[in-house]
Amino acid sequence: MTETHDASCHCGSVTFRVRLSEDLASARRCDCSYCAMRGAVAVSASLDGITFLAGEDNLTLYTFNTGTAKHYFCKTCGIYTHHQRRSNPNQFGVNLACLKGHSPFDLAEVPVHDGRAHPSDGQPARLAGVLRYETSS
Repeated sequence: MTETHDASCHCGSVTFRVRLSEDLASARRCDCSYCAMRGAVAVSASLDGITFLAGEDNLTLYTFNTGTAKHYFCKTCGIYTHHQRRSNPNQFGVNLACLKGHSPFDLAEVPVHDGRAHPSDGQPARLAGVLRYETSS
């Protein structure tokens, strides 16, 4: 199911509307060197699925290694908002924590894709594991 969500960075300088390909069912993480340090849960959108309402000019870009994945951040607060995927350059991964009314902690489990042995390098796509969240109360 495709659903539209309002989203923003932490400081509100960057605001956007995103149409998710599979709503929250697409939530995932990656264990490549960069994503492991970033720690965000991403949900999927097509390249035409993001409409910026304000602050697109306040985004900065980071690339590394092959330069295929393009990671975008707010210049003011530093929050990662989205990235163009290396595994599927026709998709954006959108930071779930940027979606209004949603949190990665709403999900009991999040699959972690193997980004160290990346499918774009000829490796078979596989899961590296699963992150689980349980409330303590």
